[in-house]
Amino acid sequence: MTKGNVFVLGATGQVGRAAVRALVADGWEVTAASRGGVRDERWPDEVRSVRLDRTEEGALAAGLGEGCDVLVDIVAYDAGHGRQLTGLSDRIGSAVVVSSGAVYEDEKGRSFDTQDRPDGFPAYPVPVAEDWPTVAPGDTSYSTRKVALEGELLAAGDALPTTLLRAGAIHGPYCPGPRELWFVKRALDGRPVRLLSYGGASRFHPVHVDNLAELVRLAAANPGSRVLNGADPEAPTVAEIGAAIDGVMGAASETVLIEGPPPEGVVGLTPWTSPHPMVYDMTAAERELGYRPVVSYAGSLPETVEWLTGHLAGREWREAFPGLAKYGVDFFDYAAEDAWLAARR
Repeated sequence: MTKGNVFVLGATGQVGRAAVRALVADGWEVTAASRGGVRDERWPDEVRSVRLDRTEEGALAAGLGEGCDVLVDIVAYDAGHGRQLTGLSDRIGSAVVVSSGAVYEDEKGRSFDTQDRPDGFPAYPVPVAEDWPTVAPGDTSYSTRKVALEGELLAAGDALPTTLLRAGAIHGPYCPGPRELWFVKRALDGRPVRLLSYGGASRFHPVHVDNLAELVRLAAANPGSRVLNGADPEAPTVAEIGAAIDGVMGAASETVLIEGPPPEGVVGLTPWTSPHPMVYDMTAAERELGYRPVVSYAGSLPETVEWLTGHLAGREWREAFPGLAKYGVDFFDYAAEDAWLAARR
């Protein structure tokens, strides 16, 4: 006997693949929906894979058919997606929806939306809990859209009990924009030095796909209307991340710590770089769901590094990882680094 049936939207993304595996292992019948309708090679045969584009009129309703016990939405983005789900609440027992830890704002009204302004990077409490203020809902940015999504779903209450997971910096295999590439490619290129601004102390709390999948699994079995952070058991500094990745890859490199912000251009800039830490409080998930992480950051790295090196092999990094290239930053401008080092030394 199964626990019931789960319909997963966005099943072939990095989080969806892991969530499907976790749900099947926990005894659920799973339908894996994605625009491509493809399968992950690690899914068992009993997973039903369907092709579905939620933007097509009536497609989600048709895919759900008579309904499901739990709907897991990995790719919900805005208020419209929230209304799409609440409009089908008569066919959905409960929902688990991935939101983002980028929704918070600090006491001065700063958020991820203001980080490019002078003194615009937010300074949050360490750690930040779910009851901390967020940006206003809207349609002007990723953060405001996620808050609007949350509002639509929380307003549904018992009509559609929804657990919203505010994910940290997601990492693991199949990531389209892997931050770890900053160190992995340098090791592959034989780059002997790592330049880290802010003394290498920047922290942007990561969450591995398997830990996020564990939260999905627990929330599916414990319906409720709630918001929970999603993060790993530790929030390593960027210097600690670099040392761990170099260790996995057997790289011997020099780390040069730069006090303060990047001195010029991309020198000292990484995908984690920030003047203030971003650390999420996981107390609520532990209390409400009995959450315990299934993997540590360092413990997850060998699999991540193996996938990254294989996916990058024979390709230019922007082609291999468009999610990282979209920021328009050349994270591998070695000439700029060498020029700065030469002037300094």
